[in-house]
Amino acid sequence: MESGSAIFAGVVFALFGGALLMWTGTRVRRGEPVAHGVSQVASATLAGTVAVVSLGLGAYCLTRL
Repeated sequence: MESGSAIFAGVVFALFGGALLMWTGTRVRRGEPVAHGVSQVASATLAGTVAVVSLGLGAYCLTRL
């Protein structure tokens, strides 16, 4: 039962982190704002950090099977 929850959480974290990293990279490459009303550097840094942490959590959950 525990492995099913770990697999689900790991996949969700990995999908979210990967999608956020791709979206942030696309917005930065095009020169578009990542978040409206916030410095582009600060918002891209924060979004990138959250994406990498989410990918790390996904990897952690998937390796704890």
